Amino acid sequence: MNKTRTPWGWWEVLLDESYTKVKRILVNPFHRLSYQKHFKRSEYWTVVNGTATVTLDNVQIQLQEGQSLHIPQESFHRIANTLNIPLILLEVQYGSYFGEDDIVRVSDDYGRV
Repeated sequence: MNKTRTPWGWWEVLLDESYTKVKRILVNPFHRLSYQKHFKRSEYWTVVNGTATVTLDNVQIQLQEGQSLHIPQESFHRIANTLNIPLILLEVQYGSYFGEDDIVRVSDDYGRV
């Protein structure tokens, strides 16, 4: 599988179908994704290694290994790794479109707003 490198880590697509997309995501220690939302998809995040600090519509939630969280369509969300070990999660997307251009960023540590 091809990994897409990002400023915060990497992701790879494990399954890409017309009805769903599944990614494995690695967030490097002390990094976080942009605070963003999607108009055409919802997501489920499941932590498989590490601890995630999730911000969902301005509410912080801690997820441990094995825990999952539903990210509703059009909800602002961000995942952060505040520990010194890699954070790995599985992301299951569902909706009408899974393109990377369905992102509205309102805050980003890497100047991508």
